Amino acid sequence: MLSIGLILILFFLKNLFNYFALFFITFLRNGILEDLRNDLFQKIIDLPIAFFSEKKKGDTIARMTADVLEIQHSFLSILEVFIREPLTIVFTLILMFNIDVNLSLFVLLFIPISGLIISTIGKALKRKSDRVQKEQGEFLSIIEETLGGLTIVKAFFAENQFYQKFAASTNRFYHFNNTLINRQNLASPMSEFLGIGVIGGLLWFGGKMVLVDQSLSGTVFLSFMLLAYNILTPAKAISKATYTIKKGDAAAERVIELLETENSIKESSSPQQLDELTQSVNFTKVGFSYGDHALLENFNLSLKKGKTIALVGESGSGKTTLAKLLNRFYDVTSGEITIDGINIKNIAKENLRQLIGVVTQEAILFNDTVANNLCLGKPNASKEEMISAAKIANAHDFIMELPNGYQTNIGDGGGKLSGGQKQRLSIARAILKNPTILILDEATSALDSGSENLVQQALEKLMQDRTSLVIAHRLSTIQRADSIVVMDKGKIVEQGNHQQLMQAEGAYASLVKLQRL
Repeated sequence: MLSIGLILILFFLKNLFNYFALFFITFLRNGILEDLRNDLFQKIIDLPIAFFSEKKKGDTIARMTADVLEIQHSFLSILEVFIREPLTIVFTLILMFNIDVNLSLFVLLFIPISGLIISTIGKALKRKSDRVQKEQGEFLSIIEETLGGLTIVKAFFAENQFYQKFAASTNRFYHFNNTLINRQNLASPMSEFLGIGVIGGLLWFGGKMVLVDQSLSGTVFLSFMLLAYNILTPAKAISKATYTIKKGDAAAERVIELLETENSIKESSSPQQLDELTQSVNFTKVGFSYGDHALLENFNLSLKKGKTIALVGESGSGKTTLAKLLNRFYDVTSGEITIDGINIKNIAKENLRQLIGVVTQEAILFNDTVANNLCLGKPNASKEEMISAAKIANAHDFIMELPNGYQTNIGDGGGKLSGGQKQRLSIARAILKNPTILILDEATSALDSGSENLVQQALEKLMQDRTSLVIAHRLSTIQRADSIVVMDKGKIVEQGNHQQLMQAEGAYASLVKLQRL
C-alpha cells in the first residue's frame, strides 16, 4: 500500500508541476507575442512615408502576421524544451559518471558529432525558410494590390491576369514549403538514427568491458544502459527543437530587420513648441532629391500669416512635394523650411502636425463611424463641435440623412458615400482640427461640377483667417488667392496674383486658356 501511495503521489506531483510549468509559460509566450506585435505596429506607424514607397505593403503585413506566427511556433512553443530537457540530461550524466567514467566519456564523444550533423542540415533549413517567408510576403502583396485596385482590375477585365500572377506565387510557395517541410521532417529520423548509433556503440564498447575485460559487472552495465536510454528522449526533443529554431531564424531576422530600420526623419533632441503661426512659413534655398532624381532645386517661397498661396503647374513640377516637405513626411536635401523663423526639424513632429491641416485630392477615410472619422485630429471633440464643423463644410445635412447619423459606419475607405460627400467630410475633419496652416492638395479636381461647387464653398469657409497653401489643378478655383506660384521642374517660373499673371501673358495665362477650351 505504501508503494502504491508513493507512486500515486509522485505521478500526481509530476503532472501538477507539469501543468504549472505550462500555465506560467503560456503567459510568458503570449506576453512576448503581444509586445512584439505592438512594437512592430509602433515601428510601422513611426517610419517615414519614403520607407513604404520602396517596400511592398504585403511584405510588411507578412512580417507582422506570418513571420510573428512562425516565431511563435519556432521559438516560443519550445521554451520549456530548452529548460526541462537539458536539466534531465545533466542530472542523468551525473549519475552515469558516478557509475562509470569511461562509458560516460564514450557517450559524450557522440554528442558533438550529432550536433555537427544536425547543424549542417539546419543551415540549409534556414535558407529554405527564408525563401518561404519572402514568397508569403509576395502573394500577400498581390492580394493587397488587387483589393486596392479591384475597380480597375474588373474594368479592364484583368481578373485572369491577376489570378495567374497570384497562382504563380502560390505555386512557388508550394514548392518552397514542400522542400522546407521535408527537410524539417528529417529531424525525427535523423535524431532517432543517431541515438540508436550511440546505443549500438555503447553496447559494443560496454559489452567488451563486461565480457572481455571483465572490468564492469553486467548489473552495473544494464543500469548504465537504462540511464543512457533515458538521455535519448530529451536529446531527441532538443534535436527537433534545434531544427524548428533554424526554420524560425529567417522569420526572426525579417522581424528584427523591420524593428531595427532606422527612421530617417529624426526628432530633435530638444524640440521647440509652437502654439500657432504668428509671422510666416519660409522655404529658403530648398532642394530635394528622390534617389538620383532632383525634384526641387534652390526653391524660395514665403507664405505670410493669413494669406493664401496657390501652386500651379504640370504634374511632376514639385507642388505636392512641397506640401510633403512642410509636413516632414520627407526631409529637405538642402536648404531649410522655417515657421516663424524656427527650422521645422527643430519643432516636435507631433506639434508640427498639429499646426497643419491637410485636405488631399483623394479623401482618405477609414472603416469607422462618421464621428470617429471627424475626430481623428481632435479625439475629445464634443458633438456640438462636430456638428459645427460639419455645417461649415456643408456636410451636416447629408450626415443626418444617413441611417444612424454621426454614428453611421461609412465602410472601407468611405465607400458608402459619394465622392463629394467624402471630400466634404474630410474638410469637416480639417475644420474640427482647427489648424493654423492649411494645405489643400487638389481638393476638388476629382469632383463633378455640382459636388465641386459645394466643396469649394466649404473650402472658402475653411480658409477664412487661415494661412493656406493650395495645390490647384482647376485654375478657376484659385483666382482669389493672394499669390499664385507657377512651377516647372521644381522651380518658380512666374509669381503674382491672377490679374498680374494674366496681363503678363506667360505660362499661367497659357494654362488658363487651355482649361477654357
